[in-house]
Amino acid sequence: MRKVILTTLVVIMMLLVSGCTDTSDVEEKGTVVIGSKLFQESYILAHMTALVLEDAGYDTDVKQGLGGTFVNYEALKGGEVHAYVEYTGTAYSQILKLPPLDEWDPQVVLDETEKGLMETDNVMIVSNLGFEDAYAIAVKEDWAAENDVSTVSELEEYAGELSIGTDPEFATREDGLPRIKDVYGFEFKEYKQGIPTIMYESIKNGDVEAISAYTTDTRNEVFELRVLEDDKNALPPYDAILIVTEEFAENNPDAVAAMQKLNGAIDTDTMRMLNYQFDVEQKEPRDIAYQFLVDEGLIEG
Repeated sequence: MRKVILTTLVVIMMLLVSGCTDTSDVEEKGTVVIGSKLFQESYILAHMTALVLEDAGYDTDVKQGLGGTFVNYEALKGGEVHAYVEYTGTAYSQILKLPPLDEWDPQVVLDETEKGLMETDNVMIVSNLGFEDAYAIAVKEDWAAENDVSTVSELEEYAGELSIGTDPEFATREDGLPRIKDVYGFEFKEYKQGIPTIMYESIKNGDVEAISAYTTDTRNEVFELRVLEDDKNALPPYDAILIVTEEFAENNPDAVAAMQKLNGAIDTDTMRMLNYQFDVEQKEPRDIAYQFLVDEGLIEG
């Protein structure tokens, strides 16, 4: 009887040790905190990042709508978030304060951004997601047709009488309205800042006549807007990139490997489709991200 009891105790101890080891593996991976900006695309991409990490055994915490560029970037540097999706043109002009190129080249901007982030703040790009979401000036289609306006240059004679709605950053940042003024030589009558949803609703409702649209936003089509051609190449390219600190990458190689699954995974048309699911079909960003990743075979369903 004593032998049976001892044998049972040994088995129980082995099971407990085994269980503790498995739990420890999960605990060692810890929780990855992911930041996002204030618009639907950023929400979707943050959850996409979370889901590939969860598929690799990590816990995640998505800070949906954490704030604008500098809120997310400072949180990244301070370790309050571990990853978020940025855009090359924004990092180049706003974070690194690099001068405009005579002719914008997406590869040059990507290379200089990658080099500058590492040299300045030990921040690295772990995935180039594969699409560009550029800033653009958009007006209502019927107004553009009536006035034969298809380019930003052709807006010049009207701009002084027009109000423009912008997101919280575009009105004052160097690659926004100040850049439009420098290159095209005109200013709008006034600007009204707000989160992207308010910005789009403002032009839909006639509160403004133009907006600083996003080229991957399906509300451009839904609200019947014409995205004007940047015919003088004033605005930089904005390729979507997933960034982390070098310290995080060195300490969490499995997390980096998981996030690298998103490298080149999304083209512009696909991102528009995903944004459409949020804006029009009113799906939750995590659900949108999950279905895309499963359909692409990037995570287990």
